[in-house]
Amino acid sequence: MSGGKRTTQRIDKILAHIGIGSRNDIKIMVKQGFIKVNGVIVKDRGLHVDPYNDSIEVNGESIVYKEFIYLMLHKPPGVVSATEDKREATVIDLIDSKDSVFELFPVGRLDKDTEGLLLLTNDGKLAHSLLSPRRHVPKTYEALVDGDVGLDDVKQFAAGVTLDDGYKTLPGELVVHSQEHGDRVISKISLTIHEGKFHQVKRMFEAVGKKVIYLKRVQMGQLNLDPTLEIGTYRELTPEELSLLVKES
Repeated sequence: MSGGKRTTQRIDKILAHIGIGSRNDIKIMVKQGFIKVNGVIVKDRGLHVDPYNDSIEVNGESIVYKEFIYLMLHKPPGVVSATEDKREATVIDLIDSKDSVFELFPVGRLDKDTEGLLLLTNDGKLAHSLLSPRRHVPKTYEALVDGDVGLDDVKQFAAGVTLDDGYKTLPGELVVHSQEHGDRVISKISLTIHEGKFHQVKRMFEAVGKKVIYLKRVQMGQLNLDPTLEIGTYRELTPEELSLLVKES
């Protein structure tokens, strides 16, 4: 995870970081006497304060400072996992302005047509640790697969599957939950993988002659997608959830 919290910072930098306004906006607020620290009106926008222990008020309202923010998003299909895109809606477009001021980015990616758990943060060190190939942080998906997924597939996935480019995946844990037999067989499965190659889940099934028709990520490390979180919505991680991620990093 990231290092320890910084001690003191300039008051204008603190307030700009959490989206109160630009440095110039803060300068004007200081001149107008709108900012107080520990009950005393701030006269110098360069005043150094401790954002975690000093009491900061802007226009009579108390300010809670956060250096880092961690959001759990239930990503909808049709949205790309990027900070910006000239043609497509991105996951950042789903974030309220009060949170987007933190210059968030997605930790990893989900395919455009895939839904489910996506972590957004501005903590680069934690993100790097979670995405490091050496750590093999597990990711669990639920999927509907066009085809009869059976014991042979479970064994193949457990041994590692050779993809279309010749790469052999790490062992994956495939569980078949149910099947529907109509004009075609649709298998409901869950799959845990320990790496994140491009389109990996889809390519693993293609390697055994089957096609994923619906895909949803439900877990990353020990962090589970909140089942009450509606698609397209998000919330901050709880301290307990954040500690689970830190253990993985």
